[in-house]
Amino acid sequence: MSYLDSTEHIATQVVAANAVAVDANAGFPAASLAALREAGLLGLISAKEVGGRGEGPRAAALVVERIARECASTAMVLCMHYAATAVLEKHGSVALRTQNARGEHLLTLAFSEAGSRSHFWAPVGTATARGDSVELSARKSWVTSANHATAYVWSSRPLAGDGASSLWWVPRTTPGIAARPGFDGLGLRGNDSTPVLADRAVVPRSHLLGPDGGGLPVMLETVLPIFNVMTAACSIGVMGGATDAACKHVAATRYEHLDQALSSLPTIRAYLARMRIATDQARCLMLDTVDALETSRPDAMLRVLECKAAAAEAATQVLDTAMRVCGGAAFRKEVGVERRFRDARAGTVMAPTTDQLYDFIGKALCGLEVF
Repeated sequence: MSYLDSTEHIATQVVAANAVAVDANAGFPAASLAALREAGLLGLISAKEVGGRGEGPRAAALVVERIARECASTAMVLCMHYAATAVLEKHGSVALRTQNARGEHLLTLAFSEAGSRSHFWAPVGTATARGDSVELSARKSWVTSANHATAYVWSSRPLAGDGASSLWWVPRTTPGIAARPGFDGLGLRGNDSTPVLADRAVVPRSHLLGPDGGGLPVMLETVLPIFNVMTAACSIGVMGGATDAACKHVAATRYEHLDQALSSLPTIRAYLARMRIATDQARCLMLDTVDALETSRPDAMLRVLECKAAAAEAATQVLDTAMRVCGGAAFRKEVGVERRFRDARAGTVMAPTTDQLYDFIGKALCGLEVF
């Protein structure tokens, strides 16, 4: 079965069936992740030579988008797994890559810190040499799947080398690593995003991913492109799911005294049209970004910066419109709009935030150094 067919089956049969409960209970989407693992989709972008499917950012984006139409929490967990996998594929051992391709790991990124907030590229946490081991200390502010991932791709200040950061493979069960209890917030309630503390956590020096001090190039050249494309895809999926839910509601809801469905109103149809246009525009930009990455176009990094900002802004606007279209009924959970309204808010504040991206894009347009 193709990865798209597998994704469609899981999205409709498993993810959709669990999405409401995941949100209501702030519960980790374990059943959906198990189905994705069983289908080999956790190894989607792992190389074929280590047992993966050998796909790239395009496939990752399409899978995340389809899952996000049903459950943004599940999509964000998958997004972080793929972003961490991209690092592992370039800098991890064959043994770890093989385990990951088989679905033995659920990975995530541990970049953002309390001391540098959304400036994920500038960790203040330390790495200290202790013979053949390294002692890590940090206060990570937000780590998706914090209590469920098997390992983190962890950033720190360099051990000894120059550069802004180093990256490490850190198993979640490492002594000295402590994640707070699960997330209970406004949106993305099932993604288990919570602070993680490292208090002199010891890992082997061989767990270094890439060169010491070489974390920033990995963040910008490996992580940022696929992460921005996938988070854009997540926003697009949320918009698509909300548009579907709004269309279903207005077609089924009637003015009995007029014997007319809400969809008979031109104003309602116009709002739905705007929602679909905004969604399609964001999706076109995302797919053009993938084209730019695949063909090494000169404007690839500009597109990477643009696609996340555009999709996140569009998602808030589309979900605002969906709430208006569905009226008071939108505040009821069974309509399926208010959950997505809350989930859509995350895209603008997730690092790199929309405001940061606007600044980066502006620097690029002015010929200034972006990073």
